[in-house]
Amino acid sequence: MIPAKFDYTRPSSLDEAIGALVAGGEDAKVIAGGQSLLPLLRLRFAYPSVLVDVGGLAELRGVRDAGDALEIGALTTHYEVTRDPLIAAHCGLLAQAAGTIADPAVRHRGTIGGGLAHADPAGDLPAVITALDATLIATGPNGSREIAPADFFTDYLSTSLAPGEILTTIRVPKLDGWGYRYEKFNVTAQAWAIVGVAAVAQRSDGHVTQARVGLTNMGSVPVRAHAVEAAASGSEASAAAVAAAAAHADEGTTPPSDLRGAADYRRHLARVLTGRALATAAGLS
Repeated sequence: MIPAKFDYTRPSSLDEAIGALVAGGEDAKVIAGGQSLLPLLRLRFAYPSVLVDVGGLAELRGVRDAGDALEIGALTTHYEVTRDPLIAAHCGLLAQAAGTIADPAVRHRGTIGGGLAHADPAGDLPAVITALDATLIATGPNGSREIAPADFFTDYLSTSLAPGEILTTIRVPKLDGWGYRYEKFNVTAQAWAIVGVAAVAQRSDGHVTQARVGLTNMGSVPVRAHAVEAAASGSEASAAAVAAAAAHADEGTTPPSDLRGAADYRRHLARVLTGRALATAAGLS
């Protein structure tokens, strides 16, 4: 299909982009790699009055070492995330998960900020940054503010970004010495996850000292599996303890039912995949 008519602007600075969004009102949309927005336009699921193309803003690209965290520009592509040496050294889970997104063509165009702002609960990165306790930084006409993942994702395809705000940076804590794993079950390599699990774990003296788990496609927003984390943290680093913790994976979730799987099937997958991901993160496989 052909998209509905819209205006287009390509600002040369972040301030100019924010000004264009403010002028466009609630019907203005940001476009970067376009891998999420363009299909919606073609299907006429979105009717923006103006597209603000931020693809030329070099200040929103790249990865910077910020001491105890990495600061990742929102325009950094999925491919760049998989190849960046800082991410590989300090946050391997993010690189691993980004490498599972769609196909190489999409990974070369799609951006980390665009994927997060799209807020599809079946997307891989929302659950990953939830498990990582990342901080999202949005900039708008009133300056910049920091947003936790639990506050950023508000509903299906919805975020707490205000009109005129742009997601500019993702700050990810360094997890040096932590194990990690992203487990994803999908029909084909390019398909959305039916269920995905992002897990990181810290191990010491034969015990799991800390664990964090994020779930993909188990609700209208990415889900933090707090019951699993509570059961795993402080437990023995053993297959039995990990399996017992993973049995809590679907607690507090509201998975969808669709043609790819019923809610009960997704609950089962969440428990199985959490067991696999947590076992690898804890160094058991």
